[in-house]
Amino acid sequence: MKIKRHSAALGFLAAGTLVLSACGSDQNVPQGGGNPALDAIQVQCGTKPVSAEGSSAQKSAMDVFARDYGLKCADQKLNYTKSGSGKGVAAFTAGQIDFGGSDSPLSDEKGEVAAAAQRCQGNPAWNIPMVFGPIAISYNIPGVNDLALSPDLISKIYQGQIKKWNDPAIAALNPGKQLPDLDIVPFFRSDESGTSDNFQKYLNTATNGAWTGEGKQFRPGPGVGQGRDGSDQVAQSVKATPGGITYVEWSFPKNLGLGIAKIDSGAGPVELNTANVGKAIEGAKIEGQGNDLKVDLDSIYGNKAAGVYPVVLNTYEIVCSKGYDPETAKAVKAVLTVAANANPQELEKAGYVPLPEAFKTKVLDAVNAIS
Repeated sequence: MKIKRHSAALGFLAAGTLVLSACGSDQNVPQGGGNPALDAIQVQCGTKPVSAEGSSAQKSAMDVFARDYGLKCADQKLNYTKSGSGKGVAAFTAGQIDFGGSDSPLSDEKGEVAAAAQRCQGNPAWNIPMVFGPIAISYNIPGVNDLALSPDLISKIYQGQIKKWNDPAIAALNPGKQLPDLDIVPFFRSDESGTSDNFQKYLNTATNGAWTGEGKQFRPGPGVGQGRDGSDQVAQSVKATPGGITYVEWSFPKNLGLGIAKIDSGAGPVELNTANVGKAIEGAKIEGQGNDLKVDLDSIYGNKAAGVYPVVLNTYEIVCSKGYDPETAKAVKAVLTVAANANPQELEKAGYVPLPEAFKTKVLDAVNAIS
């Protein structure tokens, strides 16, 4: 039996769901809306709306994908509900949506791999890393607009071992800069967060285990820092607090005009920008087999090469390799092909980076193999 698509109508009504469409029919007509990458590709748009659910970290990227999909495939829709990674995986394995969005690949230990294979008519599900969002180390130091930090310094700040901005260890990494005798006020996410999970994985890897916290609940040193609920709150708290520092998705400090630290992994300070994050993605190793593109995060977080900005969160689209009905397969492939070629300027405005060409080729090879 082919997979039924139970929840497209429900997805249309769900809170947090993005629905975008245009007028027209199922034709391979180049309609990139000013995006040359979309103008250059041909897709079979299908005749069914695509439903997806999951990670809130990629919701703004999904907004961009949906707009571009509406331009490329007239009269077709991408309905995406931000419900959290766990709910996205559960909805996918239950056959309620066409693909799931998750901050983590499917877990064999949790039974997700087996459940997804059953949902895919006995075929394996694939983890496709479509969205990459840099995590900024954002600060508010009056008079300081150019700051470099290393993973060891960041770790010691959140462990309470470095408490002043003019600490000799910070000054040594910032020669010639006038750092004030000002208390460091660390802010962190008090809610469970994929950003905290990835940030702690980065610190653990980049400090060779000196940072021991893990998971979606951030774990600073005893009595260190102040917790805030959500990315907006940690960013706003830094803006309101001289001496403040936090980790947060790139779009927030950009929009608030906050300082963003350069990261020195040992080969010199590296600015957070699209090109430098792209180098980290290009250097990523794939743990999965074949078209299952599970990323080895250590290969990103532990990349100490010159010019690489390694603090990056990636999310996956969880798809069936086989088992969709023909029209659903066609539509899912069209959406993900458009997503891989989405408007880079719009992605950057939303706080993400476009896929580097070599990595995009791997992603598109996987997408094209869906049947």
